[in-house]
Amino acid sequence: MPTYDYQCDACGHEFELFQGITEATKKKCPACKKMKLRRLFGTGAALMFKGSGFYETDYRSESYKKGAAAEKKSKSESSSESKSEGKSDSSKKKTPPKKDSGSKSDS
Repeated sequence: MPTYDYQCDACGHEFELFQGITEATKKKCPACKKMKLRRLFGTGAALMFKGSGFYETDYRSESYKKGAAAEKKSKSESSSESKSEGKSDSSKKKTPPKKDSGSKSDS
């Protein structure tokens, strides 16, 4: 149920009233009891999210979702390539260079 803002044209009294959408607009001012009350335009019927869990980022555009999916795919491809390169390097045995102890001639 929305909250509506009312103002009396006779006395200037302003207040908020919590009432259903299908309820009739109030006409009688509670302060001066005259029939000069009118409902003000505002966020009365607007949907307002309050609290945690309602974020702007929860409802991203389609272009953002496609871009994020493409980026995720490219990252997973590059990481799988680097993993395969790492496996091929580690599978190769590195042999230390041979030392030639007696092949040098004394001149």
